[in-house]
This record gives sequence, C-alpha cells and structure tokens, in this order.
Amino acid sequence: MANPGLDEVKRVHRVGQLMGARRAVGDAKKAIDPEAEATAHRAVDELKQALAERGPVWWGDGSPDLNRHMAKNALNADWYASLARFDHGGL
Repeated sequence: MANPGLDEVKRVHRVGQLMGARRAVGDAKKAIDPEAEATAHRAVDELKQALAERGPVWWGDGSPDLNRHMAKNALNADWYASLARFDHGGL
C-alpha cells in the first residue's frame, strides 16, 4: 500500500512509472537480457520506495511492518487461518 499522504498527482504518476518498470522486467526476461532485467528491477525497487511501499514505514503509530510477511506467518496468523475456513466453505 502506498503512503496515503502522498500527493495524488505524484502518486498516480509514480504508479504509472511502476507499471512501466514492471513491463520492462517482463520484456527483458522474454528477450533474455540480464542487464536490462537488472536495470528494470532497480527501477521497480526505486519506484516502490518512492511510493513508500518499501523502505521505512510511513505510519507513526508504532505498528510493525507486516507487508513482507506471508499471512500464515504474521502476527494475526490464527485469525487469517479462521478466515480461510470460511472462504473455502469449511463452515
């Protein structure tokens, strides 16, 4: 999730750039061009940081950053597991 405090115009522009960088990763993989792929991956990382999706947390309430955790390994794993039962017709 991007920082909701970002200026909307800048956010939209950066998201567009991020989508282009992700396409560049795919194009480089198809072309089997490791140098272009590495450049595209760096662009993706830089844009994700600019959107505050990576890097230091943008919120200030002391909550941990769980974005890079699988739900089954997160602090709320038991709660998530209980949802999975409902989602798959368990009850």
